[in-house]
Amino acid sequence: MSFHSTRLLGILFVSLILSGCSQTYINQQPLGKSFPDVTGEGLDQQIHQLPSYFADKTTVLLLGYKQDSQFDIDRWLIGLDMKGTQADIYELPTIQGRLPRQIKGMINEGMRKGIPEELWSIVITVYEDGDTLQAFTGNEKPNNARVILLDKTGKVQFFHDRGFSVAALNQLNAQVKKLQRLSLF
Repeated sequence: MSFHSTRLLGILFVSLILSGCSQTYINQQPLGKSFPDVTGEGLDQQIHQLPSYFADKTTVLLLGYKQDSQFDIDRWLIGLDMKGTQADIYELPTIQGRLPRQIKGMINEGMRKGIPEELWSIVITVYEDGDTLQAFTGNEKPNNARVILLDKTGKVQFFHDRGFSVAALNQLNAQVKKLQRLSLF
């Protein structure tokens, strides 16, 4: 067996194990609910307790459940930047399963290779509590990012899980502006 064939079989084996470890949760509408208490690790290797890490800030979270959701997340990031959205923005790769937790160092290193170091602190990967977050939002159609706007108390004020759209971006931005106005009082 050639090196290429062996490597291909290894990749296929790991892919089957990773996909076999995941559980499907029916999509939810968490609007108005408190974001669950979870622990995440930034690519800068800092451990964060969420949502308390976001306390007293208006925060947009872009949750990705599969590597393929990065395409949707990137569209949201570009749109948020072009709109000048006035909120802290974080990516939360959210991975469930025992095997990903065991190889999280390798997964994080792979992400670091594709993300500039100055952005590592805004990418917080959730491994241990991946099931908690995926159950909170649901994970049907996992290629779609889960876009969550948290108010300063950690409550969900906007939620979208149907893929990027300009209309959804405008709704999110309007809600961010509303929260900013309310915080002035």
